[in-house]
This record gives sequence, structure tokens and C-alpha cells, in this order.
Amino acid sequence: MSTRLPAHERKDQILDVALKVFATKGFHESSMNDIADMAGITKPVVYQHFESKRALFLALIEDAGTQMINEITKATVQATGGRLQAEQGTIAFFRWAAADQNRFKFLFDSGTRNDAEFASAVRRVVDNSANAIAPLIAVDLDAAHLRTLAHGVIGATEGVVRHLLDNNIAFNPEVIGKQVADLVWAGLRGVGRETLGD
Repeated sequence: MSTRLPAHERKDQILDVALKVFATKGFHESSMNDIADMAGITKPVVYQHFESKRALFLALIEDAGTQMINEITKATVQATGGRLQAEQGTIAFFRWAAADQNRFKFLFDSGTRNDAEFASAVRRVVDNSANAIAPLIAVDLDAAHLRTLAHGVIGATEGVVRHLLDNNIAFNPEVIGKQVADLVWAGLRGVGRETLGD
């Protein structure tokens, strides 16, 4: 039996263990018993924190998205100038993906989008990410246009990480983040010039 933990620590532990279980077995093949066994607790303890396996899965989507956004926000809050913000934010995303590949795969590549409710939760995470990224795009455009570009940035960075992980390619987050940031920045400058007639 595991040591008694404060409620918030136990909840975090269950989320961490559930991530490993879902990443290994997928949603349908995983059970609350699997999660309880790996955590070293009883199934009723899991149900004290999450009313169902589906509720736990949804909480894990939200948790993974929050962690990702927090990492990007922390990296960009002190950066001055659009280019440095774009660079630091992109590097932070690659650093997060490299440090926690299970969370990246869970959020972006785990079949979550095959279920309507899970897909909607992932869309909310992506929308929140776009809302966080849009103000960092230093181009004088309307808010809707900036959010569209932010979704493009998310798609580009997600696609690069997916390629690297799917092909077991080792990568340095600082290096690849800088390379992708340079590409993104050049593209955003082009959008700005075309739109503004510079």
C-alpha cells in the first residue's frame, strides 16, 4: 500500500500514472484497475479523484495542455521583441516535447481525436494555445487573422515534433527550436508585408 498523500499530490500522481497506462495501452484497453495497481493504491482511491475513466482521460488532456501552455508562456514572458518571443516560445515547445514525449504523444498523437468528446477537449487545448501565441505574433493584423496564423504555427511545430519522434530521430530542442523559429518568423514577416503592403 502506498504512503498517504495530500489530495492534490495524490491527484497529480494518478494523472502521471494514468498517462503511462494510456500511452501504453490506449483508452479502451486501459482500466481503472491498471491505473490503481501501477499507482500502488486501491481503485476506490482513484474514484475519489475521478468519477470515471473518461473523466480521468479528459482531465489528462487538460493537464497536458496546461503544462504545454505554461512552458511556452514562461519562456516568452521575459523576451523582448517579436522575433525573440517567437524563438523562445518555439524552443520551449520543443523542450517540453523532448522532456515529456508521452504527454506530447498523448495530446497530439494518441487517437484522442477518434472520440468526439476527446477531440473537442484537444481542440480547446489547441485554441487556448493559439490564443496564447497570437499576441506574440508581432504583425499589425486583426485578432482573427492573428489567431489563424497562430494555428499555423502550432501545426508546423507539432508536425516537426511528430516527424522526429515517429522516426526516432534524436534532437536538441534548442537547435531545432531555433531552426523552426527562423522558418516561422520568415513566414510571418512575409504575411505582414503582403497584408500591409510594405
